[in-house]
Amino acid sequence: MKDSQETEYQRLMHEEMQDNLDEELEMELDDDRLDDLLQDTQSEDRGSRGLDRRTYFRELLRLQAELVNLQDWVVEKNLKVVVIFEGRDAAGKGGVIKRVTQRLNPRVCRVVALPAPNDRERSQWYFQRYVSQLPAGGEIVLFDRSWYNRAGVEKVMGFCNDQEYEEFFRTVPEFERMLVRSGIILIKYWFSITDEEQYRRFLARVHDPLKQWKLSPMDMESRRRWEQYTKAKEVMMARTHIPEAPWWNVEAVDKKRARLNCIHHLLSQIPYQDIERDTVELPPREYNPDYAREPIAPELFVPAIY
Repeated sequence: MKDSQETEYQRLMHEEMQDNLDEELEMELDDDRLDDLLQDTQSEDRGSRGLDRRTYFRELLRLQAELVNLQDWVVEKNLKVVVIFEGRDAAGKGGVIKRVTQRLNPRVCRVVALPAPNDRERSQWYFQRYVSQLPAGGEIVLFDRSWYNRAGVEKVMGFCNDQEYEEFFRTVPEFERMLVRSGIILIKYWFSITDEEQYRRFLARVHDPLKQWKLSPMDMESRRRWEQYTKAKEVMMARTHIPEAPWWNVEAVDKKRARLNCIHHLLSQIPYQDIERDTVELPPREYNPDYAREPIAPELFVPAIY
């Protein structure tokens, strides 16, 4: 009986691992589909520089297992972690965030992607709506864009005046030092891609009906103002790179390498250890001879199309 249970456990574990791989493969095939849409526009064999898929999957799943260990450590030690993801449009921030959160508990690790401020928020202290999203003990918050909108899109698009822009730079170093003094672990990433790579990714979205929703008029305008964004980014880096919260640049032209490198680096920024877990044993199921399951009406079932 015991041997048959072990065999069943092994089968279930194998199925779970296969499902994990399939889940990641779905996203990777989505990336490949975009590349196929543009294969006639490419002047180089992009596949020759790509990371071997088997190596990529093996490393990604290994790093995601370490992220689970990190998550357990954050909960056990009641840590507060903030990770900021910044970069140009189509730089790959969302892809990395997906891989970070893919195996984690959404009650522990959550993503904050705030829309443009409404009229009430525009009348508040600039950082106010971000402060309300900061983590409590035992939480990890990933900002998909952050208060650095003021140094980037707001500056380039004229959504803030010069006085507000300068006040941001006066405030943000002290604001971040205050966060760190309060016990928050603050990590900031900038995803760097080339002019040509952004053009390629935008073109892929133009040709892909499943991705066209990602292209907004603001994205189109940001593409036109590439050089202004570059200058704004350089000023931002120079004025907000502080010892307590330095900027880390992620080379993101190669999406797979960018994901692995960023996750590997993130793990290195928070010293953690494995947490001993109690052995989990499923309790025996109780059987009541008087229990009879009520039938479910056939029309309430989802049709079994597949």
